[in-house]
Amino acid sequence: MGISGFEPSFLIGVDAIRQAHGSLLAALAGRRLTGFALVRFAEDGDWFADCPVVLDFDGIQVEVCHWKFDELSISWDAIDTAVTITGWESSELTPRWSHSDEHLEPFVGQELREVTLLEWRPAERDLAAGTVAVEFVFASGCLRIVNGLDENRIEVDAAHPDYVQHRLGR
Repeated sequence: MGISGFEPSFLIGVDAIRQAHGSLLAALAGRRLTGFALVRFAEDGDWFADCPVVLDFDGIQVEVCHWKFDELSISWDAIDTAVTITGWESSELTPRWSHSDEHLEPFVGQELREVTLLEWRPAERDLAAGTVAVEFVFASGCLRIVNGLDENRIEVDAAHPDYVQHRLGR
């Protein structure tokens, strides 16, 4: 993708994600969301949802990226959003880091209460069954980065009832 520092390590399933990142995610509680970054195309401002969502909590940066139908990579303090994205010279589109998003902006400055993992378990099995979302809980509501079936999707409304919540302990 040409993103400086981005070396994803994709995991499948809530147990693998909890084991690899659960304690680090839980330790974010009590910190404030101080910034974020998404990749948008310079030409039209559209979000390039295949790229990681970068959230900064008082200097600890978590980078969340869904891929394929069930893979999730979480990395820590690896991506430098000040560095230009390269490797797109032959493309008609120019990806750039953006610090603007209507869903994320309302949470900036708020203290994080909790991080949970949500596992999609619908009553009738579907293609997304077993995918894992990362939910960030603030006083004013929840911010979720979910698998949009081979890309990231951001949700801020109430979680769908087919999600099973997996709390992370400190």
